[in-house]
Amino acid sequence: MRSVLAVSLFGLAGLTFASPLQSHSERSEVPSGFVTTNGTSFQLDGEPFAFVGTNSFWLPLLTSEDDVHMTLETMAAAGVEVVRTWGFNAINASELEFATSTNLTYYQVWNSSGWTLNEGPQGLQRLDYVVSAAAMHDIRLIITFTNNWVGYGGADLYVNWLAGAGATHDTFFTDPTIISSYQQYVQTIVNRYKDSPTVFAWELMNEARCTSDLLASSAACHPGSGTLGLWYQQQSDYVRSLDPYHMITTGGEGEFYWAQPDEYWYNGTLVSDYNFNGEAGEDFEWTLGLPNIDFGVYHMYPQTWYPELDYPGSNFSVEEWGLDWIEAHALTAQMVGKPIVIEEFGATGLDNKTAIYPAWVQRTLDTNHAGIMWWQWGQLNLTEDGGNQAFKYTDAIVNGASPNDGFTVYTNQTSVFDVFT
Repeated sequence: MRSVLAVSLFGLAGLTFASPLQSHSERSEVPSGFVTTNGTSFQLDGEPFAFVGTNSFWLPLLTSEDDVHMTLETMAAAGVEVVRTWGFNAINASELEFATSTNLTYYQVWNSSGWTLNEGPQGLQRLDYVVSAAAMHDIRLIITFTNNWVGYGGADLYVNWLAGAGATHDTFFTDPTIISSYQQYVQTIVNRYKDSPTVFAWELMNEARCTSDLLASSAACHPGSGTLGLWYQQQSDYVRSLDPYHMITTGGEGEFYWAQPDEYWYNGTLVSDYNFNGEAGEDFEWTLGLPNIDFGVYHMYPQTWYPELDYPGSNFSVEEWGLDWIEAHALTAQMVGKPIVIEEFGATGLDNKTAIYPAWVQRTLDTNHAGIMWWQWGQLNLTEDGGNQAFKYTDAIVNGASPNDGFTVYTNQTSVFDVFT
């Protein structure tokens, strides 16, 4: 595979950026305690703010406030300053009995007329506690509004209920009724916490793509169509109209749309690389230039993105691919003049993590990333239901350990955990 950085330099050479956008702090007088941007860095009350953070989508799923408190306390002791978690949990009305019987957290219940909000003790009150407990431990939260994937009720619920059978996934980004419904929910979450400095940033969607794991895309969502980019612009402008102070980011994986995308050989065929040819629908460079996108984020899972290349004896290097991916995003952020955060990354297998993570973390430091967040935090000694509790899908507390998807790093895995602490 050719060097990602080399292609990035070529791809960016033909781009022109507008004059530097107003910084977040220049647009309005940010209240004390709110993190904002200063060029390619974050700042807090006039001082530089660079951070190590992590992901914990399951925090609001915990029914035990003691477990929430213990988890955040352990994070704070490890030096974690920013945690990314889901601000969404939606179910179908047909699942309500299951949710009630298992004490599952849910914020929206979908039926034929749309969705109803659950602000009760099994609903948004749980997110309220996560926010208040994070404040107690001086941890800030990136709160994500919805999911590209099926997990915990994402975009396809909007599509299925409001657009009906046969609608494609990208209908979510263009249908006025769906956009209005999404904005109604966003308004609920933003208005609930917009005065809180505990919110680090609002995030529009987790890993937006033209397709999902359930629905295909239409021909309209193609490389260069701008479908996702225009949606990012519309929704970031909307969130800014509700909240002039908190930062906003996309939640995207960071795929590029280059005039000459990277290619690789597979099974005797030259393959155009999905992460660089725009097929996902993203255009990282263009999106980062949007006025109300305050900083860039991207994700990184080369093992699972390239399973056909990552096998014993191949010439594919998970570590090297990741190093190039990190540099390509850092270069873009420097050219646009905004901070960059590697928001999710992971490798499976403890030996792989131990061998690869130090190099990835060092490269983020060397390329002036403003934040680094691994996927995902692993908490031990949870007490909920005796230390065993099923949530949904395959997510569960097992013998006191938080959900393990193969990327989870637990505090007793010191060879990896010490890389971050």
